[in-house]
Amino acid sequence: MKYNSIKTVGRSDFVNMGPIELRQPIPTQSIEMIDPFILLHHYGPYEISEANNPFDLGPHPHRGFEPITFLIQGEQLHRDSLGHESVVKAGDVQWTTAGRGIIHAEGPTQEFVKKGGTLEGIQLWLNLPADKKMIAANYQHVKSEDFNVVQSEDGKVSIQIVAGEFHGKQGKISTQTAVNAFIIDVEDKGYYDFEINKDHQSLIYLLSGSVTVNGQEVLKQDENQLVELQQDGDGFSIQGNASSKLLFLSGAPLKEEVTSWGPYVMNTQTEIMEALRDYQQGKMGFLPS
Repeated sequence: MKYNSIKTVGRSDFVNMGPIELRQPIPTQSIEMIDPFILLHHYGPYEISEANNPFDLGPHPHRGFEPITFLIQGEQLHRDSLGHESVVKAGDVQWTTAGRGIIHAEGPTQEFVKKGGTLEGIQLWLNLPADKKMIAANYQHVKSEDFNVVQSEDGKVSIQIVAGEFHGKQGKISTQTAVNAFIIDVEDKGYYDFEINKDHQSLIYLLSGSVTVNGQEVLKQDENQLVELQQDGDGFSIQGNASSKLLFLSGAPLKEEVTSWGPYVMNTQTEIMEALRDYQQGKMGFLPS
């Protein structure tokens, strides 16, 4: 296999989002976006309790993209203006298609806050193409145990297929664009060669542990945690240097103008103004606090 060259190696430094401190590997000064992936936030691990619960996000709108949560640890309650209310648990994924507009709220469940525990997850913003930005909103919640999984022969590498396809197995999430999303667990000394679509832009993000990518680039927590790959090969390799967890993403680039403001991702400034107006006029629905 010819490995894809490593285009960029990125850090995942902390930023403040109101009362929440979280890691932001995309965007940074060196990586504006990895089309079609606009933003990647890694929140936690936080120790949640009744005395400490900063991650309680009240009702807020979105339009023009897909906000996605991969919950690594803990328990969150999701509510939205479509009428969905679901408890998302560790290993679950919630995939929201904001489309022309949705209002949602999320935060640790009251039961989880009361008993206390660790909360950690990934919030990903996946862009929608211009011709799908105003489609009807949708919400998908898939439980951890329902995902298809591919394992290495020695059992040291496990690939949970969230979206897309891998080794003939399909993800449980229905996607609007060509995209793959895998959660990869690697034991110490575990090794795997991954084939990827040459038409996709792709990235590997380290959640915990330490791995070597393509036999050359070592990713460690609190150091370099993200690798962006060139589209010049057939795939990449992962070798575990410790028990590790990673997120792999690949998608067909949209190659469109991106204009964003707060919770809206559109193609023009006029469309942003229209989103502000439509939200104020109640056209994105309603969700009680």
